[in-house]
Amino acid sequence: MGDVNTAVLLTRWHQGEGTARDRLIERLYPELSQIAAARLRGERNSSLSTGDLINDAVVRLMRAQEMDIADRAHFIALASRLMRNVLVDHARSKQSAKRHHAKVELCTRVEGDQRFDLISLDSALLRLRAIDPLLMELVEMRYFGGMTTEDIGVVLSMSEATVKRRWQVARAWLTDALANPIEDA
Repeated sequence: MGDVNTAVLLTRWHQGEGTARDRLIERLYPELSQIAAARLRGERNSSLSTGDLINDAVVRLMRAQEMDIADRAHFIALASRLMRNVLVDHARSKQSAKRHHAKVELCTRVEGDQRFDLISLDSALLRLRAIDPLLMELVEMRYFGGMTTEDIGVVLSMSEATVKRRWQVARAWLTDALANPIEDA
């Protein structure tokens, strides 16, 4: 029932109703807060708070033109992507001339998480997008959104088993890409 109301609010927001947007964000704020807190948990030396990260992502979401968000899972996936963008932009703005990057721990619901340099991870994701855009979206939703394989399956229109197989491929590719980074020209 909550998702039905969320879908109605999404439709009304898409039709230009500002109060629907505000109610939608209020309704999903606890979930957005969990995602933002998880993203920031392993990041040292960050001046961003959970609220800052959510607010920056929501501002970017409100600026987006022609968005077509079908349901809660799509909204969370998009918000997760925008949070990733905010974190990467923030990390880039703080980097030194020698490119010393603080490592962040990517907190997912998956065992065996490692610590990665956020900018290196972003670079690897951009390379992955060039190879397989759908796989990059899956990684984004899983790492940055903390989404379940079931929710990812809904967003990407694939079975949960397929999501799990693709996730294994993505993790292996990322492990290799982060162990063997390509220097920017």
